[in-house]
Amino acid sequence: MRRFRLVGFLSSLLLAAGAALTGAATAQAAQPAAADGYVALGDSYSSGVGSGSYISSSGDCKRSTKSHPYLYAAAHSPSTFDFTACSGARTGDVLSGQLGPLSTGTGLVSISIGGNDAGFGDTMTTCVLQSDSSCLSRIATAEAYVDSTLPGKLDGVYSAISDKAPNAHVVVIGYPRFYKLGTTCIGLSETKRTAINKASDHLNTVIAQRAAAHGFTFGDVRTTFTGHELCSGSPWLHSVNWLNIGESYHPTAAGQSGGYLPVLNGAA
Repeated sequence: MRRFRLVGFLSSLLLAAGAALTGAATAQAAQPAAADGYVALGDSYSSGVGSGSYISSSGDCKRSTKSHPYLYAAAHSPSTFDFTACSGARTGDVLSGQLGPLSTGTGLVSISIGGNDAGFGDTMTTCVLQSDSSCLSRIATAEAYVDSTLPGKLDGVYSAISDKAPNAHVVVIGYPRFYKLGTTCIGLSETKRTAINKASDHLNTVIAQRAAAHGFTFGDVRTTFTGHELCSGSPWLHSVNWLNIGESYHPTAAGQSGGYLPVLNGAA
């Protein structure tokens, strides 16, 4: 009788061990693949307008091989790289046309957005072509929008990114200051240049606050662009270009590689 009890005990023990091993194997097989894909979203500062070498298939989005997302992907070789940033994009454009590649396999997302919503292009046109008072008035209108409306629009984009890519580390990249102040500079008055810089700081503050509220990392490019603003000895931004107006006030290739890429590398 003892022999049969022993055999039964050993049989039960082997069955239990087999079940445990099978369960462990099943659990291991059920684990998701590593999330290491990279998706680059955003506006012209992410697509690389102003840096040249545009990818022909990107059309009017003007995605450049010299943009910081493209340079990052080339250096780090993520398992997948989807580049949907587009010149002129606003928050609504990101929601409607850029989020498709996001998934549970996305490990990194970078985005610059908000400047076009705030009327960046119209503000700069006003400041270039009109008086100091007109420039200051247009900037005040833009700042009021940044305070009242932009935070909700950013929240909508950031929430959508989190929903579609729950495993991703998200880097929200800001905008540079445009002018070095206190120097002799042909073009806009010191009054206009000062107001434009303050407006950029204001926009960055709001973007950084909303990014932090969603647990995202804010990448501040004002530090890397210091000494390379317009009116400095070696600007990394285009001034007004009447032959190619779309490149005006956008980073050069050196601005993308020297101003934006180090910030993305450090934040990612």
